Amino acid sequence: MTLVEAEAKPRKSLFALKSAQTILGELDAAIGDHAPKSSAARAAVLAHIRETLAQARKQAEAELIASGKGVRCAQNLSNAQDEIITAVHMFATRRVYPVDNPSGAEAIALSAVGGYGRGTLAPGSDIDLLFILPYKQTPWGEQVTEYILYMLWDLGQKVGHAVRSVDECIRMASADMTVRTATLEARFVAGDKDLFRQLVHRFETEIMPRTGPEFIAAKMAERDERHKVMGNTRYVVEPNIKDGKGGLRDLNTLFWIGKYFYQVKTSNELVGKGVLSASEYRIFTRADDFLWAVRCHLHFLTGRAEEKLTFDMQPELAERMGYAQRVGMLGVERFMKRYFLVAKDVGDLTRIICASLEFNHAKDMDLVGRVLAPFRPGRSKIKGETDFVLDTGRLNIASPDVFENDPVNLIRMFLVAGREQLLFHPDAIKRISRSLRLIDRKVRTDPRANGYFLTILTSPKSVERILRQMNESGVLGKFVPEFGKIVALMQFNMYHHYTVDEHLIRSIGVMADIANGGLADQLPLTHELLPQLNDTRLLYVALFLHDIAKGRPEDHSIAGARIARRFCPRLGLSAAETDTVSWLIEYHLLMSEIAQARDIQDPETAKAFADVVQSPQRLALLMILTACDIRAVGPGVWTGWKGSLLRALYYATEPLLSGGHSQVTQSDRINQARAELADSLKAWPTEEVQTYVARHYDHYWLRAEPELQVEHARMIRLADKTDEAFAGSIRIKAFESITEVSFYTPDHPRLLSLIAGACTMQDASIIGAQIFSTRDGRAIDTFRLRRAFTSDEDEKVRATRIIDTVKQLLQGKRNILIDLGKDSRLNRRLKPFALPTQVTVSNALSEKFTVIEVSGLDRTGLLHALTHQIADLNLTIGSAHIGTYGEKAVDVFYVTDLIGQKITSKPRQRKIHDSLMAVFHPKLEAKPNNG
Repeated sequence: MTLVEAEAKPRKSLFALKSAQTILGELDAAIGDHAPKSSAARAAVLAHIRETLAQARKQAEAELIASGKGVRCAQNLSNAQDEIITAVHMFATRRVYPVDNPSGAEAIALSAVGGYGRGTLAPGSDIDLLFILPYKQTPWGEQVTEYILYMLWDLGQKVGHAVRSVDECIRMASADMTVRTATLEARFVAGDKDLFRQLVHRFETEIMPRTGPEFIAAKMAERDERHKVMGNTRYVVEPNIKDGKGGLRDLNTLFWIGKYFYQVKTSNELVGKGVLSASEYRIFTRADDFLWAVRCHLHFLTGRAEEKLTFDMQPELAERMGYAQRVGMLGVERFMKRYFLVAKDVGDLTRIICASLEFNHAKDMDLVGRVLAPFRPGRSKIKGETDFVLDTGRLNIASPDVFENDPVNLIRMFLVAGREQLLFHPDAIKRISRSLRLIDRKVRTDPRANGYFLTILTSPKSVERILRQMNESGVLGKFVPEFGKIVALMQFNMYHHYTVDEHLIRSIGVMADIANGGLADQLPLTHELLPQLNDTRLLYVALFLHDIAKGRPEDHSIAGARIARRFCPRLGLSAAETDTVSWLIEYHLLMSEIAQARDIQDPETAKAFADVVQSPQRLALLMILTACDIRAVGPGVWTGWKGSLLRALYYATEPLLSGGHSQVTQSDRINQARAELADSLKAWPTEEVQTYVARHYDHYWLRAEPELQVEHARMIRLADKTDEAFAGSIRIKAFESITEVSFYTPDHPRLLSLIAGACTMQDASIIGAQIFSTRDGRAIDTFRLRRAFTSDEDEKVRATRIIDTVKQLLQGKRNILIDLGKDSRLNRRLKPFALPTQVTVSNALSEKFTVIEVSGLDRTGLLHALTHQIADLNLTIGSAHIGTYGEKAVDVFYVTDLIGQKITSKPRQRKIHDSLMAVFHPKLEAKPNNG
């Protein structure tokens, strides 16, 4: 046999379907001499059916792994279920409840409905059954129904069922959309076929002809609501395979609409009806097969009806489906990119089918027209345009050769759509997708095309919508090939919520929202800075390009800056403008990193940042770009606290760049802070204020915020008056979405570690800490916690529990467990991730402190473990900056030795490094300290 012949020979299926008749014979053998109604017979039947079902599933899984065919797997499982249910029905009606001469009332039909009705079944799916009984019923029908149901339930299957007559089915389908949808997919399984045929005939003649528009409108509204619940984007990094945007339910909806309106029985008949082209139908079947493969693999892996592609499942799915690592991309990232491209295909098909309904049938379907889009008949000209027209209220091409005559029109059409605030005609969408080959190097370098694109990119009224349409159509990736490489690209981490292309478009959408006057409450400084900029166009270009080099082996910021230096001249930007954009891209992470991981009150922080930024204009641009970038990462990532850190860094740096840094000395700042506190404490006796102020070291006045200083003063005064050694206070900061908890107590070398442990014990997430000591040996520590509750009262209750826990730990009434948080939900979610651990010890970042930066895989209780180890190293922590980026923890500690000096000894720095590395990797042991 030749190789070609071997490849042509069909592979033998690993799935052997056992017929109902065969199963019935096996059941007869299994019960032996036992009476069919006996409990012994029932137990034997149940055991054999369970084994048959398990074997069928095992074979279906083996077939799926070998062939990769998802639909075939779902059909195999459905077919096996059919035969099992038919066999149980036969056993019930022929052995357990036989009737010699059945009357018309002693009939029953079993119909599969829902997903099972489509002839596909996932391993963990419900079994949806409709028991159809005659109008006149006898106890026999109830007995058979109960026998079948209890047998399936005892098998451990989830069975959704209804028992109705044909009249009841029609009446309920007329009134209830869910029942109507289920009945639409009804499929005969076993029993009296005439009863089933009656139902189908009456449904198709009495219900479907007069309710088409209503059904379609309801399904579209249902789809929109489902998308809203799921986040309204198909590009979330943990998508729902069934109900998410671009998932199986969307394909089901398309088929329901096609089946209901066009009266088709199978999806391929939509080609004959002109709804889909042959190539579009191939996309439909490939998408359906891929999504079913993912769903079946997921159910087999988890052993349940899990529909969400969680991070812990994605690597295993990628491996099972054969996605290996390639240069610059993990296997799991290649798998998820394929998923998102399929989801995009489903979105394209949705638009095509809905547009076909709208434009071919809207005259007869007012309800559908209202749901899908406004319908305005006829063609009309657009002022100043010869190549494009208004067609039934949508933007269309004036003639079929518009793109062939001038391919630049492929870009210009999107410009017109944005400028005129128009949606696309379905014929235009099809023509665009079939003309992508025309976008070549000549078009990419055409000054007109690039001018049009720059206008699109910098038009805040429409930019997000138009860029997303350009991306969905494939035009954006063809016109900017570097963008095409990151379409549907997922980064396998818990920080980013969207694919890279979706993140870039959303970041531009945030910028447009700001330009349109939105987000003023959340981003007050950006609204102050925007009018001061010479050219806001540079921000849109920088946002479009800032992550465009993701997925490459090199640093994406540096590679992205290089891409910008090539791309910006295409858009007509000058050399100076190009330099600014490339600088913004190269340093687009810098401001966020410094704001969240450095002590902003330390003068060295602002000085070092100012040395990189060099101009007030760049500082303003970077501030706005950073805010847009973080807000577009995902829901809840941007917080008022992050905004306050960025603003603090901006205000600390701006005077250094505008020449105002020499006007205020450190001594002046200290005296000013003391005076402001005294003014806030006017109700106190002057002598008491002076005594209190003298208790603090100079650095306290430089690093503690004025509001925090007032909070500390009140807390300490109350503790002194009541002669309490320990005190705590709580400050809810709603705008910043944080809760500040302060502690006043005799200093203790492990105090920070105990507080961190108490926070972990109360499920509180720490995002920052400031540590001070007074001249009389007291500690004043303030921890900033990520807000967990919408109610301020609930926040206070949790904070109070933390204060009480710290007090009990200090008094020895409670202990911190050695395996603190070991089996937490967070730790389980982090299992699929592996990150390199880095520990750096630097004396260059602060005049007073040694700065230790630690990064690695996060875990519950990590901060407690790190601070415990720092205490063991005889270090004093001046401030701590706690950052979490998905699965990655980045914690920065400003430390001194016990006498307040920097750590300058190289052997001791090495010991610090090794000891903190060992916190992440317990098997590592710190090297002996010979210094």
